[in-house]
Amino acid sequence: MILNLNAISFKKFGIILNYTSQKLADPEERSTLPLNSEHIPVRITCEPVQLFPEPGLCVLSVAIPGEEYMNFYLDKPVSLYKNVQFFVTPFGGNNSLRVSGKYQLQEVLPHSVDFRVQPRMKIPRMYTFFYQEREQGFVFPGESHDMYEITYVDKGTLHSVAEGQDHLLEPGDLILYAPGQWHMQYADIGVAPGYVTVSFDVEGLSLDGMSNRKFRSPQKALDCLRLMLREQEHPDDFSEDMILGLLRQLLLILLRLEHEPQAPVRKPQGINNENEIVRRAQQFISNNVRSKLTVPLVAKNIDVSPSYLTSLFHKHLQLSPGEYIRRIKLQESKQMIREGNLNFSEIASALHYSTIHHFSRQFKGKFGITPTEYAKSVK
Repeated sequence: MILNLNAISFKKFGIILNYTSQKLADPEERSTLPLNSEHIPVRITCEPVQLFPEPGLCVLSVAIPGEEYMNFYLDKPVSLYKNVQFFVTPFGGNNSLRVSGKYQLQEVLPHSVDFRVQPRMKIPRMYTFFYQEREQGFVFPGESHDMYEITYVDKGTLHSVAEGQDHLLEPGDLILYAPGQWHMQYADIGVAPGYVTVSFDVEGLSLDGMSNRKFRSPQKALDCLRLMLREQEHPDDFSEDMILGLLRQLLLILLRLEHEPQAPVRKPQGINNENEIVRRAQQFISNNVRSKLTVPLVAKNIDVSPSYLTSLFHKHLQLSPGEYIRRIKLQESKQMIREGNLNFSEIASALHYSTIHHFSRQFKGKFGITPTEYAKSVK
């Protein structure tokens, strides 16, 4: 990447001069240094060396020996300190440079330098992206395929079996399968999980080191998944590109997490941060979905005020706690209908709806069909 040449960013390598400075070398002491983008000598300064750009664009690459080069647009004269490595790359054909001071040739680069910023990781293709709600005790017999796959558990628990290991995934857990890695999934008796599945290809970086490991998804990764689902629910001409971009961001978040030398020790006062409060509220609602839930009750059980809980839900989830409770209860009603143990009146009562008609209206408003129509569709 090419940086702007300023006194702060350049201070490690030298100083920036101006054409009225008394420190400038006399023009008669300056020699011409020809530049060619296919023949780039690397030099090291034996004493302070002044460089004077001629008309035309060029990039100055500088480094302390043993360190990485930094690249600057050379649009003003500079004075390099002693023992600084440098080379200059022209743009738009051959240029020249005026130089004053002693330096030595170190090597000649065998090819031109590419200063463009390019992604290390690309996702050229995504094959599947969907949310699944499975029946109690389901068993997926297993498969392997040529793409990566992510499973993120949203509800219930899910067993993931690969490489002879059985990982129990709880809500908020994520696991990645590598290409060619056989895996199966199953749910315990009485458990009907809901989860997201994404399959895709990756170029540039290998994710194999993260495969078959259970990750507790950080909030930033959850935000990416939430936005991906939103794009899928409300598609437009750019939604697929947005989903691919969000998936790449999610994977980079996990890679950063994977490469952290050690997770920082959480301080006691950090336990009640905003994301943790929202997570605890969601967990309480999920664990008590068949109870009579109110915002004050949820707030009381996680030791915050109802108004503060409401503000956090609006900030992080873009909806109120009351609306979140309603959505979770309606999702639970679908599960209860699939289980087939209760009729609609009993389901409405178990979820603390005032009447079966109230329950039916909210169900159709959320899912677009009546409970009766949904029951027929899952038989």
